[in-house]
Amino acid sequence: MLFVCTGNICRSPTAEGMFRAMVERAGLVEAIDIDSCGTHGYHVGERPHPPSVFEAKRRGYDISQLRARPLLPGDYDMFDLMLACDAGHRRILESRAPVRARGRVRMLMDFAPDHGVRDIPDPWGGEETDYRLAADLIEAACEGLLAHVRREIGAAP
Repeated sequence: MLFVCTGNICRSPTAEGMFRAMVERAGLVEAIDIDSCGTHGYHVGERPHPPSVFEAKRRGYDISQLRARPLLPGDYDMFDLMLACDAGHRRILESRAPVRARGRVRMLMDFAPDHGVRDIPDPWGGEETDYRLAADLIEAACEGLLAHVRREIGAAP
């Protein structure tokens, strides 16, 4: 799973950290590769934005040691699913994808359809409530994604 946002300092590292912890608790670490990246290289090598770290930690997830990186051409071969945080990311992922990989691009919120939103709003530069909303949506989507993965690999719930 590759989680993708703009700069890889808010939404996608939050998703990576949350999903990684869920996968570890489920005992599926050996079955799933997890990473995150940004469509743009604005923050390469930086840690997640402090309000994102705070909101993740408040929920029991440690994302503080993650580092931002850009989307790389090899990512299309490495990951079975590339999960966009918003429609703009999806368009970028699809426009850069080799033909063989276009079916691997999905919206992260596809895995939390009950929330009735497709895009996870970018909290960068916003208020605490913006980071909380983003984390709420990401956590719900990661839970749905884990259920999807369990079904796909035949793992018990």
